[in-house]
Amino acid sequence: MVPTRPLSEVVSEFCGHALLLRMVRIHVVIGGVGRLVPLLVLLSALSSPLAAEDPSLIISRFQEYLRINTAQPKPNYRQAADFILAQASSIPLESKSFEFVDGKPVVILKWPGTNPRLPSVMLYSHTDVVPVEQSKWDHPAFGAHVDQEGRIFARGSQDMKCVGMQHLEAVRQLKRSGFEPVRTVYIVFSPDEEIGGHDGAGKLAESEVLREMNVGVVLDEGLASPNEKYRAFYGERSPWWLVIKATGAPGHGAKLYDNAAPENLFKSIETIWRFRTSQFDMVKAGLKAEGEVISVNMAFLKAGTPSPTGFVMNLQPSEAEAGFDVRVPPIADPVSLERRIAEEWAPISRNMTFELKQKIAVHDHHGKPIITATDSSNPWWALLEEGVRKANGLIGKPEIFPASTDCRYFRLLGLPAIGFSPMANTPILLHDHNEHLDKAEYLKGIKVFESIIKTYTSFVGDSSKESFRDEL
Repeated sequence: MVPTRPLSEVVSEFCGHALLLRMVRIHVVIGGVGRLVPLLVLLSALSSPLAAEDPSLIISRFQEYLRINTAQPKPNYRQAADFILAQASSIPLESKSFEFVDGKPVVILKWPGTNPRLPSVMLYSHTDVVPVEQSKWDHPAFGAHVDQEGRIFARGSQDMKCVGMQHLEAVRQLKRSGFEPVRTVYIVFSPDEEIGGHDGAGKLAESEVLREMNVGVVLDEGLASPNEKYRAFYGERSPWWLVIKATGAPGHGAKLYDNAAPENLFKSIETIWRFRTSQFDMVKAGLKAEGEVISVNMAFLKAGTPSPTGFVMNLQPSEAEAGFDVRVPPIADPVSLERRIAEEWAPISRNMTFELKQKIAVHDHHGKPIITATDSSNPWWALLEEGVRKANGLIGKPEIFPASTDCRYFRLLGLPAIGFSPMANTPILLHDHNEHLDKAEYLKGIKVFESIIKTYTSFVGDSSKESFRDEL
């Protein structure tokens, strides 16, 4: 009787490919060297589709996503959702689309883990982008042009279509390699972030959909880093959109008198600018990071009496308004700031009023800063650092994001949410003219996410101690 060996044993010796070992379930007769050579040819043929994918195809898919015009105020969400669902099918991944608000799809892709009882990993990105002034761009903002230096020019190349596609590509490569996650992975594409996220992440955070996902950690957007170290964010500044209004009696354009509306408004602007300067000086001196100070920037200035040819020039207006984008870090005292606004920036004694058109909470309902822990109480931070290190990357010290992201909706639920966009040695160009990302840096970021996803989804830990989900 000729001895037989399972093909899986031979494959283990000569190939060691995990996916092939799971797929092959047949036996062959090993009768000498003559039989071995055809077998190796067979193994080579079977394993060749799993070779590294052509980078040009990966870049092409990124360009296709960038060319979908999802700029506010009229983003083409449907085309973006169809593209994402097609990508999910090609990987393949389970997929669902929800519209908590009509016309604003939230697309959720699922890669089931081997232990669905463990809290899942959510990879989050938003599909909308900010408007463009095309005349200020060197290339079409939705053309995804690649120049001779390998830079991809497009709105969303940094903020944040790059991250959404890197999530997809990382999972695609991990599945091709045969990796099986212990924890379930969700890849979420949400609308509306650039106008506050209320109809996207806000509605998702309130929904039964999120509760059924059993999320343990969220990875959302970060910022490009001008140096070799990636940046990671544990909190963010909350937007307070402040409008100050001054009133007074109208007067002749030639008359000098006290307490005119424009005069009172400019007194307030001077006070605000002194405060702004004091905050900015701490950043310039290196005493604080940008995300740690209160920023104030003027958004509009409005006064005057309109006429068919412009404005009435011999009439001092009875009203004057100014709008400010104020960003408040979670380490600031919001009560003190609001008192400053009422007493110094818009005092009623100067016939002034103020309104906060938007006031995002700085503290949770317990009065604690809305931040994600970076110490040993949160294993996900250390695991992020580990994943980056395994991909031969460097990561800087934890930061507060200088603007706002959809992370805040998940942090309010008690979930650890980390902002991270793997773009090193890259100028910060979100919302800027000629936004671009080097294609080599984009491809490197995919490898970083592969490492992070493997590290996160292989972590078992003690799910009974994941108390950060108590708020859900």
